Amino acid sequence: MSTAKDEIKVLFVCTGNSCRSQIAEGWASHLKSDSIDAYSAGIRPIGVSPRAAKVMAEVGVDISNQASKHIDDLGGIDFDYVVTLCDNASEQCPVFGGGARLIHRAFEDPYFATGSEEEVMAAFRKSRDDIRAFIETLPEALQNEDAQ
Repeated sequence: MSTAKDEIKVLFVCTGNSCRSQIAEGWASHLKSDSIDAYSAGIRPIGVSPRAAKVMAEVGVDISNQASKHIDDLGGIDFDYVVTLCDNASEQCPVFGGGARLIHRAFEDPYFATGSEEEVMAAFRKSRDDIRAFIETLPEALQNEDAQ
């Protein structure tokens, strides 16, 4: 059994803290709670997307109580890793103290998907599944970045 001391603090960042970073926080909390203390924030938070909450609920992960936060609201936390999930967040992400390592892994933004409701929901499901595949590689993938 892991102790809190064994957990790494990871902040997932995207522009709006609406979809991708919320999904990443949800997956990390659901799949990796023994090794990752997960947070999410945005450069310009716009609220948690109901579609993101819906596609996560489809796979048994409840993110409905998560809140959209500005990255500055988490400035007092010493993160081990800050993972940007879009190019905009990567370009605008502030520097974090305490030795946080910045990692960039871009995922397509389902927020801007167009078409029928089913096509839009398919884009959200693809992002959900792509982000899950990435989260499943953690924390090892982050620690491998350190070795490079």
